[in-house]
Amino acid sequence: RCVLKELESLGKALYGAKLIAQRFQVRNCSHHKDPVSGSTCLLSMIEEGNPHHFFIATQDQDLANKVKKKAGVPLLFIIQNTMVLDKPSPKSLAFVQKLQTNELVPEHQKQSIVQLKEKEGLAKQEGEKRRKRKRAGGPNPLSCLKKKKKKTQEAQEPSAEKKKRRKRKRNR
Repeated sequence: RCVLKELESLGKALYGAKLIAQRFQVRNCSHHKDPVSGSTCLLSMIEEGNPHHFFIATQDQDLANKVKKKAGVPLLFIIQNTMVLDKPSPKSLAFVQKLQTNELVPEHQKQSIVQLKEKEGLAKQEGEKRRKRKRAGGPNPLSCLKKKKKKTQEAQEPSAEKKKRRKRKRNR
């Protein structure tokens, strides 16, 4: 609502932008009685981790920089009549990394989980670690092959005389 109020106050120059903004669903903000600037309103709606999973679409670099400082807020902008989804900010990447490494679970909750597992008998006990059994290996299969006999030159000469081959002539 604050963005629409701001577009109305800017006059005829942004009438087209106002028509486009009116086509989308209007979200209620906390300051509908006394409207503030559009960028301030958008920033207030994505406070506390963006609970409604909003995307922010803007060409304003100041607003884009402020949005990049918040984790989990996708940023859209337009380049040559094409909508582009900006790459995740470092804050968002760090937030996802924390989720993956389970750093967001408080330490007292981890301890209570371990205690509940022990109570139910699901916890792994250190004394029951199974070791992998080594199986007896046989000899190297290459060492079991029969040795090849070396041919002497004398034995090769008679066989070479027997195997004279004629060369074929090609007809072209």
